[in-house]
Amino acid sequence: MQDESNREVARLIAELDQAEAFEQKLRQYIIDAKDQLAAGNTSVALSLLNDAISYFDSAPDVVTGSEHRP
Repeated sequence: MQDESNREVARLIAELDQAEAFEQKLRQYIIDAKDQLAAGNTSVALSLLNDAISYFDSAPDVVTGSEHRP
């Protein structure tokens, strides 16, 4: 029983780590896009935001642990 509980805790921690990494990557896209907008590079900013949307759409579902298939 204790082993099962430990495995579940380890699984949940790993899932939270994945979710945190996903969030950080999206935040970086937003920061980079803002920087490009501030520099007057609208097309680069739009490209970064498109990349962020693609990353979001192709990411595994961190809530269920299953692959997202559009």
